Amino acid sequence: MVKRLLITGAAGTLGRALTPQLREFAEILRLSDIAPVPDTLPGDEVVQCDLGDAAAVDALVKDCDAILHLGGISVETPFAPILQANIIGLYNLYEAARAHGQPRILFASSNHTIGFYPQTERLTADVPFRPDGLYGVSKVFGEAIARMYFEKFGQETALVRIGSCTAEPENHRMLASWFSRGDFLSLIRAVFTVPSLGCPVIWGASANDASWWDNSHLDWLGWTPKDNAEEYRARIDASTPRPPADAPLMKYQGGVFTQFPIYKEGEPRG
Repeated sequence: MVKRLLITGAAGTLGRALTPQLREFAEILRLSDIAPVPDTLPGDEVVQCDLGDAAAVDALVKDCDAILHLGGISVETPFAPILQANIIGLYNLYEAARAHGQPRILFASSNHTIGFYPQTERLTADVPFRPDGLYGVSKVFGEAIARMYFEKFGQETALVRIGSCTAEPENHRMLASWFSRGDFLSLIRAVFTVPSLGCPVIWGASANDASWWDNSHLDWLGWTPKDNAEEYRARIDASTPRPPADAPLMKYQGGVFTQFPIYKEGEPRG
């Protein structure tokens, strides 16, 4: 158990889903987002914070023993908000961690760092980046800055390339990319309790029969995902039309992100 766990992005879908279970893992939860955080309990420390505000982030990180960094932009957008939250904001977080005892960080990276790999390839953690958009590029930056802070200062970070962390897999692509919330919770516990972490790349996926990603380099971590998207294949086959093989959803590991344009400020998305 950690004493004070900071969860950034606590108002987001994933933050809201994980927070109740993490109350058993940490004595104190410090819940932060740029938006109001719902469903808090007495004893939670709730801090509204813009990651782009260096002074606010410094105060946010003070006295924390561990950081689950889910905050930032999680979709493809124009560059300005990605720059502010995912690049400047992440730099602010690492500088704050350096100033306050280097609490261990779990960085929510993304499969979109490698989104242009075809679904026919199985990837190890050391493959070159192939980001599928500006969001994916920001996560490449995040992994690079985490690695630099580890090499230069010894800051430990788990670089978790999250696949599709939904309650259940929702389409044919997710039969490979699904990351159950139960498996994510067990990974969080492993990351923050293993004696020595370093700065590993971890594929954020469950034990899916159709998986594209190889986590065999992580035996030392003591984490084994339990869930398998294959249990949902019959339902998805029956309820969801299968796209053609050359559709981005079925061709690339990043799915539809590979076809999104570069959005300009003020232009509609989608």
